[in-house]
Amino acid sequence: MTEGRRELCAEAACPRLDVYLSEALGITRSAAKKLIDDGRVTLGGAPGKASRPVAAGDVVVADVPPPRALDLTPQDIPIDIVYEDEDIAVIDKPQGLTVHAGSGNLSGTLVNALLYRLNSLSSINGVVRPGIVHRIDKDTSGLLVVAKNDAAHLSLSAQIADKTCAREYLALCDGIFGQDRGRVETYIGRHPTDRIKMAVLPAGKGKYAATDYEVVERFPQGYTLVRFALETGRTHQIRVHCKYLGHPVTGDPVYGSKRQKFNLEGQLLHAFRLTLTHPRTGERMTFEAPLPAHFCKVLDALRGGAGDGGKRE
Repeated sequence: MTEGRRELCAEAACPRLDVYLSEALGITRSAAKKLIDDGRVTLGGAPGKASRPVAAGDVVVADVPPPRALDLTPQDIPIDIVYEDEDIAVIDKPQGLTVHAGSGNLSGTLVNALLYRLNSLSSINGVVRPGIVHRIDKDTSGLLVVAKNDAAHLSLSAQIADKTCAREYLALCDGIFGQDRGRVETYIGRHPTDRIKMAVLPAGKGKYAATDYEVVERFPQGYTLVRFALETGRTHQIRVHCKYLGHPVTGDPVYGSKRQKFNLEGQLLHAFRLTLTHPRTGERMTFEAPLPAHFCKVLDALRGGAGDGGKRE
């Protein structure tokens, strides 16, 4: 994305300004929305609004700031690269590894490891999150895809927005699920009093979030192994929806019980399957990652004295 003042004339109508700007500048929709929210975009001479429609012939002016300088150091941090080619890399992230740098945290992240391991990363998400198309929480393990160039990044971002990139998780949850399968539809936003947390909010106060689930195995000790499929990808979505159902993810330090018997260092939530369309070839690809050792250890302990724990694959 070229910095500076960009004056654009719409050749065709578009239902939303953020969508038009994303396509015109070759940036993600979230990046376009940030420019608009920061007051850097006008439509027909008036301050832009993300949801405002663009008509053919409308003039859109965007003031694109220069990239923020940040010295991220490549670090030799062991990571499991499940797949790699000239466009993408699929990583099986371990529990405890933060995906990208944050406030006061410029080292020891997955991005630092990627800068060391890969020969290129997309620039669309800027200097703080090069290559990062989507992320998973620090204490969630499993698969995520990384873009090695901007064209791949735009394709993958569009797949996530269009819900054609499928992300499936396994979680051990507190309590016994009554239904074998179901669907949770809520609105999720920042917690009104605890800004570290996300929460289920009334319609209009948060963003729509939908999660499908299916029970894999029930344990008489009071736990359920569940498969989750994301339709949307809100921050902490599965963890918030599990709390909403009354069955928080086992070991979750934010949304779960403060008392847990397995001496866990974070929630037992694992992104085990990722399906996407390759940005260059168009091939439909599915990747799977086995449960990590700390997750298997808990399941083995539960199965040791469980007998037949109910539905199981």
